[in-house]
Amino acid sequence: MPPSGAKTTHGNGDAILFVGAGGVKLRASRYGSPQSPPALLLHGGGQTRHAWADTAAALAEAGYCAFTIDARGHGDSDWSPDGDYRADLLAADLAEVIRSLDTDPVIIGASMGGLTAMLTLGENPALTCRALVLVDVAPRLERAGVRRIIEFMRRHQDGFASLEQVRDAIAAYNPHRPPPEDLSGLRKNLRQRADGRYYWHWDPAFLDHARLPVNDEGMFDISRLNAAAQHLDLPTLLIRGYQSDVLSDAGARELLSIIPHARYAVLDQAGHMVAGDRNTVFTETVLDFLNHPDITGKPRLRASSGLTGARQ
Repeated sequence: MPPSGAKTTHGNGDAILFVGAGGVKLRASRYGSPQSPPALLLHGGGQTRHAWADTAAALAEAGYCAFTIDARGHGDSDWSPDGDYRADLLAADLAEVIRSLDTDPVIIGASMGGLTAMLTLGENPALTCRALVLVDVAPRLERAGVRRIIEFMRRHQDGFASLEQVRDAIAAYNPHRPPPEDLSGLRKNLRQRADGRYYWHWDPAFLDHARLPVNDEGMFDISRLNAAAQHLDLPTLLIRGYQSDVLSDAGARELLSIIPHARYAVLDQAGHMVAGDRNTVFTETVLDFLNHPDITGKPRLRASSGLTGARQ
């Protein structure tokens, strides 16, 4: 999914390293005290951990230790050595991150990150977490919206000659959001090669798995996600962008019928990239949910674990 293009005002956090499945290095940023309850923020496909910077900083101010993590093949994390980005590997990475923590985390996942969390937690009941926030995602998504994202990602594989071209491409995809005047924030989502051109900061092989939807098929299997969702008994919040063309209200309510205890919030003037479109309102909605007594209770410490992340 396209980056927000917003420039963060809260720095980059402390550099952290997690180790995923098969030894793949997952780069992350930590906001807040390591002694605070952890929160994992998982970005969407084609994005990087920097999409969460403002929300992570707000979580840190609210008393959490927020980790924004680059998925494998994205940002500064390792690329899969064999170009494999199946949902199983993304879920295995998240499982390794959760196991490395001393305390049950809160997980906030947007799009691909939310599907990864749903699959991981639903299929691994031994992986306990305090709460789950799903951002504009459910097992059943709108094919036209998913197709629009994937076509955007495929359209620019030859890179961009300038940051202005990047800005214009994002504005064409998301015309309701004013383009940024300061383009420096875009650099975090890009890598510049020796030829001077800018390329998205993810492995092009990722697109071999982010397939254009045909019928109900896609990167994540719908029936498998529905089965996983039935096992989610932790506090859950689903946030949907009112203008989203990826998750419809019908798709959201279908998930709510599977997770009847889940809360549901719809944010006006926001599309699929909810956190980028309405970051302040989005963050307030998340914090309001996390302030529920079922979540603010004493975090459960684990008998044997150790944070894999280390300052780099």
